[in-house]
Amino acid sequence: MSYFQKLVTTNDNCIACHHCISVCPALLANRVVKKDDKTQVIEINPDYCVGCGSCIDACNHDARSYDDDTELFLNDLKRGEKISLLIAPAFFANYPKDSGRILGGLKKLGVRRLVSVGFGADITTWAYIKYITENHFMGGISQPCPAIVDYIEKYVPQLLPKLMPVHSPTLCAAVYLNKYEHCTDKLAFLSPCLAKSKDFKAPETDGLVSYNVTYDHLVKYMREHRLYGDDVKDEIEDGMGAIYPMPGGLKENVYWFLGEDVLVKQIEGEKHAYEYLKEYAKRVSSGKELPVLVDALNCSQGCLYGTATEPEIAVGDDTFFELQRIRKEKIDSGKDLQTGRSMTPDQRLAALNEQFKDLELSDFIRRYSDKSSYVPEPEPSVSEYNDIFNTMLKPNEEDRHIDCSACGYKTCKDMAKAIFNGANIKENCIWYNEKKSIAISEYVNNDFLKLNSSIDNLSTNNHSTALDTEDITRSISEINEFCINFAQSFSNIMQLLNQLEKDNKNITAISGKTTLLALNASIEAARAGEAGRGFSVVAQNIKELSASSDKAAKSSLSNKEQITDAVMKMNEQAQKLESLIATATSRIETLASRTEENSTVTDMVNQLCESMQKKLAEIAQ
Repeated sequence: MSYFQKLVTTNDNCIACHHCISVCPALLANRVVKKDDKTQVIEINPDYCVGCGSCIDACNHDARSYDDDTELFLNDLKRGEKISLLIAPAFFANYPKDSGRILGGLKKLGVRRLVSVGFGADITTWAYIKYITENHFMGGISQPCPAIVDYIEKYVPQLLPKLMPVHSPTLCAAVYLNKYEHCTDKLAFLSPCLAKSKDFKAPETDGLVSYNVTYDHLVKYMREHRLYGDDVKDEIEDGMGAIYPMPGGLKENVYWFLGEDVLVKQIEGEKHAYEYLKEYAKRVSSGKELPVLVDALNCSQGCLYGTATEPEIAVGDDTFFELQRIRKEKIDSGKDLQTGRSMTPDQRLAALNEQFKDLELSDFIRRYSDKSSYVPEPEPSVSEYNDIFNTMLKPNEEDRHIDCSACGYKTCKDMAKAIFNGANIKENCIWYNEKKSIAISEYVNNDFLKLNSSIDNLSTNNHSTALDTEDITRSISEINEFCINFAQSFSNIMQLLNQLEKDNKNITAISGKTTLLALNASIEAARAGEAGRGFSVVAQNIKELSASSDKAAKSSLSNKEQITDAVMKMNEQAQKLESLIATATSRIETLASRTEENSTVTDMVNQLCESMQKKLAEIAQ
């Protein structure tokens, strides 16, 4: 568990834009965290956070919010807790028309007493001047701002001896109520500042105030639930402490009572104030001349537009004009003598001292703690810096002082230190990503060159394949035509063989008739005797011719059958060849089509590669 209270939280709206880092005065208060989906968020490290609220104001994504005691305060009122309310003087300037009705509503809810912290600021001014004059204390730093106090305790502890050892106006009012008016109620502070929770929970403040109730959260609740009541006012009249909320309000109080011959240094603003404190520490340590007091506030427009005021109110100058009206009223009235316009500073101071003559300064003394050990910021060694910068692709001094601040840090060295302490990662350095992109671009570009070469070879091969395919297609077409002619020849042969079979049948028939004729001739020759001997020879020849014709016809028929079988087998083989050629032709046509498609795709890929090369070249520039 963190030693310090967590005031500011990050929600799901965070896109890790690093704007919060750029406005934060604490180097390690923001830390990059990777989520399971590989995206990043920037979370608050409560140990390092000083509650300045600058990240809330700077975030354009509403990713930062703060916690206070408003809900606890309202619940305790409902349970009957005895609670009195301390009211920041800025409240009356922020809500000039509604402040009385809001306070009346709080009285209805059970708040017992209403006390303006402007009165506590009068005590603070009295205590500051008394401490400075009695102790010849020069160069003190004002401490009404809890963010300033927390920053000094954590990051500039060498300035702790210069931090005014007097309570803030809120706690001065609390001490006064407890000790001098014997109020035993719990005290709540109606506050424009989210960091006041740090002040109230610090061990050195003894739990004098129990609740930090912010304008933003409380007034929205009162408005939403219509909890307004009758107009009421605070119970203790304040003096010039009423102008503490404005920038330089404390300085003007000091001038009012000490005159303008003294030097009071005024600083405000989340960045300027903290940078000034570091430089001021050097001035103190060097023994240079110091002002009487440094009036330091976290918020650039003072507590009028504090970190816990409603955003819609913290716009324009209406609040300033209202506080100026209150200031004029205090000066013109001169009710308590210390605010009289016609009085000299000495007379006003005498009146102030007279007003608080019964107070003991020791009751309002504040102590501080050196918290620097709780917020270590280990400095990398030279070799460790070198290692980090090398991994960030920053090998030389020039690269290490680009200081573009895109990462949120003021310098590249700050980024390296944050990486060393686990608060950030090198991938969030824009230079690293650019260098990495260039390296990747060069690597990919080389690969694209190889790819282009391969595609060119493929294109050439595709072209050659297409030409060869056309030649093969023509050859197969010729073979196919030959097969068709061959098949036609087989048909003609079959017709001739069929005709031969018919002719053989006729010869066989004639042979039979001739044999019969020869037989008849032999019979007649036998009858004729010697006279028919010659006719008998002719009959014998005719018989032999008939037998020879019959034998030739039968032999031709047998050969015809063998030829027919051979022709049929050749025809079957020719048909198979024709089928195979048809299949091959179809496949070759498909191959040709695909080759043409491949050629088209190759051209497209080539164009795409050229386009991507140009894009990569543009990125690398």
